[in-house]
Amino acid sequence: MIYTIVLFIVAGLAEIGGGYLIWLCLREGKPLYLWIFGGVALVLYGVIATFQSFPSFGRVYAAYGGVFIVLSVLWRWGIDKKHLIYMVGLVLVFAWLGYQ
Repeated sequence: MIYTIVLFIVAGLAEIGGGYLIWLCLREGKPLYLWIFGGVALVLYGVIATFQSFPSFGRVYAAYGGVFIVLSVLWRWGIDKKHLIYMVGLVLVFAWLGYQ
């Protein structure tokens, strides 16, 4: 169970971090090497998901969706230094998912 959680967190950080590095390069004029590191991180994200023990691709990505939402909100708070009012949105998303 711990192995699975760690893989989800590492995959999430690779995806969000890779996208963020590319964003910095293309939208904010940061150095080109950030684009390269971002691309490598995004490739690693795709590879990391294959280490999960779930029997199907769909189950891995369905479970990962929740982890991605949490990590995105935490990234917005920790890296972008935005207020945690976005936690309200997070709670609403998970409440809606629980209702389904």
